[in-house]
Amino acid sequence: MHVITKLRLTKFWQRHPQAQVGLSLWYKLTTSAKWQDLAEVRKTFGSADQVANFTVFNIGGNKYRLITFIDYTYQKVFIRDILTHAEYDQEKWKQNSWYQ
Repeated sequence: MHVITKLRLTKFWQRHPQAQVGLSLWYKLTTSAKWQDLAEVRKTFGSADQVANFTVFNIGGNKYRLITFIDYTYQKVFIRDILTHAEYDQEKWKQNSWYQ
């Protein structure tokens, strides 16, 4: 999978250094994957959830949420947002124009 863009991950872990290990591992596993559907994503990340058209990953023991849009046809993962669990619970991320 091609992740667009790693820069969002690095900017987040600069503000939240505890997230670096989890996000780095997610990036490494994701870039080597060739997922075709959510079932295959869950073989790598068992807690991945589908929320509308986004796939949400728990990072760092559920301290952070990584919100992505996965295009299985073109093998691309678009990072839409990375939030602390508290920010995620506010649900402002659902105002993203990609959320359907």
